[in-house]
Amino acid sequence: QVRLVESGGGSVQAGETLTLSCAVSGYTDNLRRVAWFRQVPGKEREGVAVFRTTVFTTYYANSVKGRFTISHDNVKNMVSLQMNSLKSEDTAMYYCAASLYGGTWDNFDYWGQGIQVTVSS
Repeated sequence: QVRLVESGGGSVQAGETLTLSCAVSGYTDNLRRVAWFRQVPGKEREGVAVFRTTVFTTYYANSVKGRFTISHDNVKNMVSLQMNSLKSEDTAMYYCAASLYGGTWDNFDYWGQGIQVTVSS
């Protein structure tokens, strides 16, 4: 079993920076991907950023490319999402996720409880 706990959310002004962290614990040796998703009430959850842990590659949604950076500290078992130049449309509940399988946005086995990010314009 894998447990994911997010932290670092909050309210910021447009243009500011916020960094989310996700503590990953449990049986983590076989994880192949860690990722961040977000969801706005009434809309489907969307993928934001993926880190492939075995090949050290990243993938981003077009809406955040160039502004957000995902990183993974394998020693500390932490996944971070640095969000620069935040926009009001980035306001959402953000979720950390982990997967035992390859791919991009699908087949995630484990999810955090979510953390709110609010960007005011």
